[in-house]
Amino acid sequence: MSTESESGRPEPGLSEIMSERRHLTNLAYRLLGTLADAEDVVQETYARWYAMTPEQQAAIDAPGAWLTTVASRICLDMLRSARARRERYVGDWLPEPLPDRAEWAGGSKGADPADRVTLDETVGMAFLVVLDSMTPAERVAFVLHDVFQYPFAEVAAIVGRTPAACRQLAASARRRIRSSGAPETPRSRQAAVVKEFKDAWEAQDIDALVALLDPEVMAVGDSGGLAEAVVTAPVEGRMSVARKLVETVAQADGLTFLERTVNGGPGLVVLEGTVTGTVLAFDIADDRITRIWAMRNPEKLRAWVSD
Repeated sequence: MSTESESGRPEPGLSEIMSERRHLTNLAYRLLGTLADAEDVVQETYARWYAMTPEQQAAIDAPGAWLTTVASRICLDMLRSARARRERYVGDWLPEPLPDRAEWAGGSKGADPADRVTLDETVGMAFLVVLDSMTPAERVAFVLHDVFQYPFAEVAAIVGRTPAACRQLAASARRRIRSSGAPETPRSRQAAVVKEFKDAWEAQDIDALVALLDPEVMAVGDSGGLAEAVVTAPVEGRMSVARKLVETVAQADGLTFLERTVNGGPGLVVLEGTVTGTVLAFDIADDRITRIWAMRNPEKLRAWVSD
């Protein structure tokens, strides 16, 4: 419900402001790659809104646009400082994997629906990894324009460049996406390949694993130095990857392999007893796995922890 200010302009009500929360979370996750950072951005954005006087709030014609602008600028600042933070990060950094809505930790009791990220092709792990290779300005311009359909005039005001420059940034980002070779494999076939991979991995069948892997496959693990990584450095080549996978299973006890949706695509969860120890996402082309991303960092597995 809105009230009127002394100027006669309606003051935005709490429900109107808070209805933007999910949009802001979706935007910030795509820009930053982790839910924790996205939540921090949303919290800071609302803190800045409520730090204004009612008169200042009422003077803003489009509160939703104001919130998006502030959140985007906070994300841009965080992306610019990310290089220094990454230099202190232990091992390889990967985006945080997210489960399907129905599989979110705690179910409907444990997660506010307003915090959940919409899972579509723009949060696929391969897509997020490419986004992470972009410059901060490229990433913000591309996500705002191509993903959220903001006009370049608005993007320019956020990024601090001209509309023409933002158009060039987005075009450069699109070239990165195209050159990444995103697979066209239907999801049903991707799921079948992941199931075959799971069965071969459980059976420690190196030959079956090799048959499912692209000759130039790469496996990357992210432990953040907080858990033993499945791979301590990127592993390339199907024989090397297959051997590393089998070695990992052979050295562990009580593992359970589950087929799960990871960032909107077929993936795997490996339980260590009853605890989620690893979440794996895949890039698949021509019925072969070209990339494996293994998340082991417990700080990026919060959404996967069972009750």
